[in-house]
Amino acid sequence: MELDERAEDLASDLGVDKEEVKADLQNLVEYSVPLDEATQSLRRKYGDGSSGGSVTPSSKDVGEVSPDDGNVTVTGVVLTAGKRSIRYQGDDHVIVEGRFADDTGAIDYTAWEDFGLEPGDTITAGNAGVREWDGQPELNLGESTSLSVAEDAPAIDDELRAEIGGEAQLAALETGDRARTVEVAVLECERRTIDGRDGETDILSGVFGDESGRLPFTNWDPAPEIENGDAVRIENAYVQEFRGVPEVNVSEFSQVSTLEREVDVGAETTTMAVGEAVDTGGIYDVELVGNVIAIRDGSGLIQRCPECYRVIQKGQCRTHGEVDGVDDLRVKAILDDGTGALTVVLDDELTQQVYGGTLEDALEAAREAMDQEVVADEIRDRVVGREYRVRGHLSVDEYGANLDAESFAESEHDPEERARDFLEDHDGLATTAEVSR
Repeated sequence: MELDERAEDLASDLGVDKEEVKADLQNLVEYSVPLDEATQSLRRKYGDGSSGGSVTPSSKDVGEVSPDDGNVTVTGVVLTAGKRSIRYQGDDHVIVEGRFADDTGAIDYTAWEDFGLEPGDTITAGNAGVREWDGQPELNLGESTSLSVAEDAPAIDDELRAEIGGEAQLAALETGDRARTVEVAVLECERRTIDGRDGETDILSGVFGDESGRLPFTNWDPAPEIENGDAVRIENAYVQEFRGVPEVNVSEFSQVSTLEREVDVGAETTTMAVGEAVDTGGIYDVELVGNVIAIRDGSGLIQRCPECYRVIQKGQCRTHGEVDGVDDLRVKAILDDGTGALTVVLDDELTQQVYGGTLEDALEAAREAMDQEVVADEIRDRVVGREYRVRGHLSVDEYGANLDAESFAESEHDPEERARDFLEDHDGLATTAEVSR
């Protein structure tokens, strides 16, 4: 409703067609430009250089800025600044993203104009727009924003000051981070061709590692240093969510250089309770211990689409219709440790280990029984009720929690000892157990 009213006011003020103004305004808003900033942009487009209002934006501390603010004036230190290219209405635009802080806190920003921002700069941003992004306020710096060098730098705390330049270890990265700098070892790397926004595009994808852990990456403008598997320093990387976990993105604006030293990669992974792991919303490398309480449908001998490799049902692929399926093995096991449950997905190699046979063995067993479910039944008999130690990558979405397993081995932990430890950690349960005896 507010957009309709704003479009009507603009059309009246500027003497132009309301529907045309509304379409332009809708495009800008969908592109995440704040409504006030979009309004000012359209006033300039249609020949009215006014600011869209005479109200002077209030000066605020960063910690006071909220999504309800329209425009504000803030003074602080630029912690990070990184360029990124985005596509809008068929054209490529370069924006600058990063973090900005004063002595009351920090806030993300997006600059739609090139203000020459550098980490460590102390600036005053006048008439900065505010929008809500992922539940938090974000500053938008556009044509109507005035930037000036501030005389007095705010005394930001040591933790925020350490963020200047954006250096971080992989374990500290979170989805939405921008302009980050990491020094990593390239553990896995594959060149792939995808259907990108400009047609077929070659990218690199794989896994980075450092002392703190591992994360997947995508390099949108293949860097030879990454493809060669060198230890590298990457400046101006950003982090997006991929399959429920953070993914390091390296763009054409990232600076990639070979390190003269090796990067040690931590051998240990994080071990968590199932419930704790699910509560993270997704974690790339985690180890869980629990009991397999069931094998889900779609386990054992399955068929996949030869085009997209998705599992098919009765010869039908959801994308490619009727196809000749490719035989494969898979297990979807429910793992429960008393704190929560999730689905563990085993690929063909791990499935062969728990089945105790190859794909050919499974096909032969299905032919003899004239029922492919005998493979899943055999796996069910082997694993249900047993405790397993599982390592892999956890994603959590509207379909539930799923862990793509890299290793799946029966636990060597004594079940009586584990039960005793569990009861000691939960006094109420221990008391109940004593009473029941």
